[in-house]
Amino acid sequence: MNKGYILVTGAAGFIGSAVANKLIELGHNVITIDNLSTGDKSNLNENVIFFEGDVFDTNILDQVFEYNINAILHIAGQSSGEISYDNPIYDLRSNTESTLLLLRYAKNCGCNKFIFASTMSVYGDQDNEIVDENSVPNPISFYSVGKLASESYMKIYSKFGIRCTALRLFNVYGPGQNLSNMRQGMVSIFLAQAFKSKSILIKGSGDRFRDMIYIDDVVEAFIKSLETNYDFRIYNVSTRIKTTVADVINSINEMFHNDLKIEYEGETPGDIFGIYGDNNLIKNELGWSPKIKFKDGFTNMYNWINRSKIDGI
Repeated sequence: MNKGYILVTGAAGFIGSAVANKLIELGHNVITIDNLSTGDKSNLNENVIFFEGDVFDTNILDQVFEYNINAILHIAGQSSGEISYDNPIYDLRSNTESTLLLLRYAKNCGCNKFIFASTMSVYGDQDNEIVDENSVPNPISFYSVGKLASESYMKIYSKFGIRCTALRLFNVYGPGQNLSNMRQGMVSIFLAQAFKSKSILIKGSGDRFRDMIYIDDVVEAFIKSLETNYDFRIYNVSTRIKTTVADVINSINEMFHNDLKIEYEGETPGDIFGIYGDNNLIKNELGWSPKIKFKDGFTNMYNWINRSKIDGI
C-alpha cells in the first residue's frame, strides 16, 4: 500500500481529515477532492495533494486519476438527513453519483480497493432497536436512500475485482467536528449552542437515542478496512451502547455547572427515533473494537472547544 496514492475524498472535513492525517502518519501518499462546502482548507494536511471541487466532476476526476491510485476511501458527501430534504438532487449527486463515478474510474485504472463512508441511517426505524448487518434496511430520508444505493453499486462492482467495504458509521463525534454546521452532528450542534448562548434547543424528544462513536475509533475502522481481502463487506462501526439525547444534554449541562437553558421543540425531518448497532462482525473479521467511552470522548471534545479559538464560539 505504500506505493502510489490513496484517494481520500473529503479530506478537508471532519472524518476525512482525521483519516488522511492517520494515513500520512503511517507513511502513505494521500490525494483528495473536496469542495469545501462543509470542510475547511485549514484541516488539510500539508502533505495532501488537494483538488478543489465536487467528487462528481469528471474533469477533476480525470486529473486525479492521472496519479497511480491504489485505494479509494470515499468519505466526501452531503452528510445530513435533514439537509437532504433541501436539495435531493444535489444529495443524490454528492452521495450516489460520486460513488458510481469513482467505482467506474477504479475499474478502468485497476484500483482494487474501495472503502465507503456509509451510514446507520440506512436502517431507518426498526422494530428491534439493535441492528446488525443483516437487518433489513428501511431508509426514511433522501440521504439514506442515496447511501444505500451506493452500497448496491459497490456490490455490483465487487464482481469486477474491486474489493469493496461499506462502513455504516453511527453517530460520529469528537475534536475537529464542524461547530458552525447546525444541522449535522448531534453532539457538535448541542455543544455549539451551549458555548455560544448558554442554551440548547432540542428538536424532538429527549428519549430518542443513538450509538455515539468517537472519531479515533472511526479512523481505525477505515485503516483496518484497507487490509481486508473480502470481495464485498458491510460493517457497522458502532459501540453497541444506547445513549439518549437526554444523556448527551445532561453531560453538557454538567460541564456548564447545570447553568444552561434547555428547551425541547418540534422535530427534525427524516430523523430516526432510536438506533444502536451490533458490532460483532467487524470485531470478528477485522479485529476492530471501539476503545473510547462516550464520557471520555465527550470530555476530549469539550476540552478541545475550550482551548481552541473557533470563530463564533
